[in-house]
This record gives sequence, structure tokens and C-alpha cells, in this order.
Amino acid sequence: MILQGLTRVKLLVTMCLFLVISGVFIYRSDWFQETFLYPFLYRSTIYHYALENEVDPYLVAAVIRTESKFIPEAQSPKGALGLMQMMPETAQWVAEQSKTVGFTPETLTQPEMNIRLGTWYLASLKHEFENNEVLMLAAYNGGRGNVKEWMKKYGWTMGFSDASQIPFKETREYVGKVLYHKQRYQDLYGR
Repeated sequence: MILQGLTRVKLLVTMCLFLVISGVFIYRSDWFQETFLYPFLYRSTIYHYALENEVDPYLVAAVIRTESKFIPEAQSPKGALGLMQMMPETAQWVAEQSKTVGFTPETLTQPEMNIRLGTWYLASLKHEFENNEVLMLAAYNGGRGNVKEWMKKYGWTMGFSDASQIPFKETREYVGKVLYHKQRYQDLYGR
């Protein structure tokens, strides 16, 4: 009787170990990562506008994942809308600058319009901050005026790369997340 109980315990422990090890392998698999953690929805639209605007498509995907988790109808408490969480006023300015036809604030929940405007805006920031992704992403999240002010106040140059020095906690964490997610997208889809 005791031997049967020990055999059952050994069997249960073995099964549990098998399930845990299998779970770890599944979690770490590219299939699981691509399907559940790093989906690449709207890929053709992202590639189209990223190439048109000379922005890294994996950076665009990382911004979308961080901003909205690929939910087109996402809306922030501050009023940012869509996949790339654009403020309507910023999107209006981008639409005017890029001569985008058909923009209204309501169209920000349409994936193509949102990606088009958001990618153009990233390209604008890329140009303004001389290809510096840390400053570019800080401006995307915290505002270009704030970044310019920090550059003056702290003596940052266009070579600035230490995101941990960004004074706004939300922006500091945002930049770190986007850069991490960009690397994951490159690792998974850049093969």
C-alpha cells in the first residue's frame, strides 16, 4: 500500500516536471512569442509606411505594441487614439504637414490612417533628433518641447543615449519598453 502511494507520488511529480519543462519550451518558442507576445498585425501596412518614411518597421511595431497592443480602437485617458496612440491635435498637424487627405479625428481608429500618420510623425522626430532613437521616442511620448528643454537643461547632445536620465518616469520607462520590444521584433521577424 505504501509502495503504491509512493509510486503515485513519483508519477505525479514526474508529470508535473514534464508539464513545467514543456511549458517553458513552449513559452520560449518562436511560435508562442510571435503568436501571443509579439504579434505583427498590420505588417504590410507597417512595412509600407515605414519604408515610405524611412523608419524601421520593427520600431513602428514596437511603438504599436507598447502604445495599444495592436488594438485599433484603443483610447488613452488623455485622449490619444488608435494603434499608435496619437493625440488628435498632433495627428491634425501631421495630416496638414504630410498633406494627408481624408483625415478626421475619427479616422485615428482606422489602422491604415493611424499607422500612416504615426509613422510620418516618427520620421519627423527621427529627422529632428538626428536618428537618435532615445530622443525620438522620448519626444514621441513626452513631447518634443520637453525633450528640447531637457537637452538644454542637462546639456544633452544628439549623441545622448542614457534613457535612465530622462526626468519623466513614464517617458523613461516608455523608451526602455519600446527599445526592448523593437529588439524582440528584430529577433523574431528579422530573419
